[in-house]
Amino acid sequence: MSVLASAAPAHFESIGISPRELSEVIGAVYDCALDPLLWPGACRRISDLCESTGGGICVHDLRQVQNDQLFVFGYQPEFLEKLGSQYAESPMAVSDVVANIGDVSALSMAQFHLREGRFFREVLEPFGLQDMMWFPALRTGGRMASLHASRSDASPRYQAHDVGLFSLLAPHVCRALAISDALDIRALHSEVLEKTLDGLAAGVFLTARDGRVVYMNRAAEQQVKSGKSVRLANNRLAPTDSAARAALSKAIDQSTRDDDADVRASEHSVAVPDGVGGGYIATLLPIESGQRRGVLAPFAASVAVFMQDPIQAPPMPGEAFARLHKLTGGELRVLLSLAQGLGGMEVADMLGISEATVRTHLQHMYSKTGTSRQSDLLRVLSNSAPPLGVH
Repeated sequence: MSVLASAAPAHFESIGISPRELSEVIGAVYDCALDPLLWPGACRRISDLCESTGGGICVHDLRQVQNDQLFVFGYQPEFLEKLGSQYAESPMAVSDVVANIGDVSALSMAQFHLREGRFFREVLEPFGLQDMMWFPALRTGGRMASLHASRSDASPRYQAHDVGLFSLLAPHVCRALAISDALDIRALHSEVLEKTLDGLAAGVFLTARDGRVVYMNRAAEQQVKSGKSVRLANNRLAPTDSAARAALSKAIDQSTRDDDADVRASEHSVAVPDGVGGGYIATLLPIESGQRRGVLAPFAASVAVFMQDPIQAPPMPGEAFARLHKLTGGELRVLLSLAQGLGGMEVADMLGISEATVRTHLQHMYSKTGTSRQSDLLRVLSNSAPPLGVH
């Protein structure tokens, strides 16, 4: 019996779906990790499961300041154009600066003051949209991706059980996108699989059900050869850090049954430190079922482990600043709005809060940053943002 099937029935009744329905959607999401062309179908299945009228994936390029909607459906082209032009000022973009990967938000949550804000009046309401729900799913360098769903004004706003269901799916979407990003290819084909894997910068380890490594690409061989973060012991992956070793072993075991496993688990990656401030991030993909099984069938493997260097630079201007000074989401939303040259009244109107609340947030930020004027606060923010550089 699967873990999902043995889970408390009341848990699934509360979100209105069966364990089998959830497992099938999760399996479809994992198939996308090796073939991104399958994302349109997966996005529709996720939205249907959450009783949404629209959805898709948003990729925001911070260097080019552009917003691309991928695999979207259920939206008027004019709405997507409007959303793209105002995305940087939207509650979603500002909230995601301080949110953790996989954290689910809905515009109807109290902190977004949905109906009082300019975003609702100018972007959602004219196109008949009632609510949007989303989570940041991937941050790499200057890019950020999030998966979203929406409801029209003929549907109710998202409730706690809708957010709970989206939260069950979030870690699996995050894992699949992380793997696709590590591969940086459109699809894998078995006849050229080994050559393709050897050309990747990420280390790829394919393991059997018992954890034995059945294949390593060239990058993985180099990672093992250096021995700083990961080694082989009895032909099994063995991080040099004992806590990472236990976590990776548990994750590999979990991934052999991940299509049916406890999808409430939030971890989709394992940190593998080297003990001197460096190391890798291991991302795991179960490959015993779905289209993944056919792609990697020549290796008779059960789990793929992608080992890559983490990106050290803050993914968005403002994130490092917010974490350093312990700003709240509301404070950071005000700060980033002011940084765009808006005045206090305009910020209040855009965020749907009062001018008094804007002033209160400013006073709190002055105290946290050791500043006393808005110009000084904005200067400190500007100085803290990493240069984008030329690539």
